[in-house]
Amino acid sequence: MNKTGAIIVVFILYLTSVSAQKLPEDSLFLHQNFLMRRIQDGDTLLHSTIQEVSVYPVPQFSSRRDLRRYERLVYHLKIVHPYAVLAAEKLHELNEAFVDLQTERERKQFVKQVERELMDEFEGELRSLTITQGRLLIKLIDRETGNTSYELLRELRGSFSAFFWQAIARLFGSNLKTTFDAEGEDQLIDQIIVLIENGQI
Repeated sequence: MNKTGAIIVVFILYLTSVSAQKLPEDSLFLHQNFLMRRIQDGDTLLHSTIQEVSVYPVPQFSSRRDLRRYERLVYHLKIVHPYAVLAAEKLHELNEAFVDLQTERERKQFVKQVERELMDEFEGELRSLTITQGRLLIKLIDRETGNTSYELLRELRGSFSAFFWQAIARLFGSNLKTTFDAEGEDQLIDQIIVLIENGQI
């Protein structure tokens, strides 16, 4: 028997040995995980969820300077992306909590409590961000939440707070109303983020 035939026989024997176990009707037990199966035209087809892999063209750089610029962008995005994800998670928590809060006063108190917790935990880290990283974070918050930083501030803290922090941001050359354009100027950033999320870079 050749090597391929031996592998097939071992696999069949393995399936036969586990078929005696009590398993869900539409599953097979394999490597301590349930695999879904479907029988079609007498053949058993196994279903397994595999990790998504995104494939983009390999970036081409006309100079070492462009390469270094790309590498710095990847470096900055790896630093700020977790904060944007955290912002989306906290926004989701706030939205869920608001359902159970009866009055505007309760909501404001809850927002202040969450703000204090975030400041206690992340203020030092966020203050150490560079201007470039801050601008990227503003873009990524829009990408992750679907709302600009200005819109979130206005919704959670009121128009005056949003206006105040927008004025401060403008002094440093930033804009809290910046949106994320995955199909336009931010296409490269979006590709890098997808690769980071998939663990490909």
